[in-house]
Amino acid sequence: MTRLPRRPPGLDETAGEAPRADEAPHYHGHRDRLRARFAQGDTLPDYEFLELVLFRSIPRRDVKPVAKALIQRFGSFAEVITAPADRLMEVDGIGPTVVADLKILEAAGRRLARGAVAERTLLSSWAAVIDYCRAAMAFAPREEFRLLFLDKRNRLIADEVQGRGTVDHTPVYPREVVRRALELSATALILVHNHPSGDPTPSQADIKMTRDIVAVAGPLGIVVHDHIIVGRDGHASFKGLKLI
Repeated sequence: MTRLPRRPPGLDETAGEAPRADEAPHYHGHRDRLRARFAQGDTLPDYEFLELVLFRSIPRRDVKPVAKALIQRFGSFAEVITAPADRLMEVDGIGPTVVADLKILEAAGRRLARGAVAERTLLSSWAAVIDYCRAAMAFAPREEFRLLFLDKRNRLIADEVQGRGTVDHTPVYPREVVRRALELSATALILVHNHPSGDPTPSQADIKMTRDIVAVAGPLGIVVHDHIIVGRDGHASFKGLKLI
């Protein structure tokens, strides 16, 4: 019986075959050129920026087809790194190591955005608040309802996800929102949730829920500064829309 040659140890499904010692892989020159463009400050399209990340995760394979397949499947760099792990693994060439690296990058982006709002007066750093909310939630596959709890100087006390739901609904209980604010001695709130559809336009249910929270919080001295809805296509502010 003829036996097939075994794959050399140390190579996984993302690595590709190791080149011969006297043969330079064709993609090495491409990697050097792309790194040089990045170092010079060139604006790279999403798939090339993703290639830079994949260079470290997949050292022995041409990653351009992998990067393009990821962008084609999910739509953008941001949507790739925030995609669920199981869906990422459906793309040819993506293994657990690549997924772990992408998720580290996602977490780093969120931490960077959070750093821009920590220890600041949020109402005077509104652009940073919007950036943080978008980084944290805009590309999530299901609805999430988040609460930013503020002290009397409008500085962030806590940032908590109050609930996760389906692709178009998250149950929110106004009394539970206010109870948690009292536990944290918060005097103000910013409500945040995402629309996985991408369109941040408030629904009638969103408007009613927000007004219910305002009605419960107000008599207890807790101000709802705003309710922000984020999506791939932008964000909506209830205060800006004069809905509260």
